[in-house]
Amino acid sequence: MAEIRNIFASNLKEKRKKCGLTQAGLAEKLSVSTHHIAMMEIARNYPTLDLVERIAEVLNIQIYELFIEPLSPKKELDRLYDRIAENIEELVCKTI
Repeated sequence: MAEIRNIFASNLKEKRKKCGLTQAGLAEKLSVSTHHIAMMEIARNYPTLDLVERIAEVLNIQIYELFIEPLSPKKELDRLYDRIAENIEELVCKTI
């Protein structure tokens, strides 16, 4: 499992880009330096809890989304396959 700091850094960068913001744009909205954003995105600096709340608000996401490790596409497909298989098994059992 990846270290929480690296997960946060990766998610911050991904969510920022998804919102169409540059590091400078996000920094301006948060009233912090662009350097601070850049350092958080490479896991060299870490935000305060207050800043985490403000980041989530600016990016229009839930706080937890900055800390969850994204699944690889294969893991997501495997999980979906397992859920479908369970549902089919349940339906077959009910039918019989």
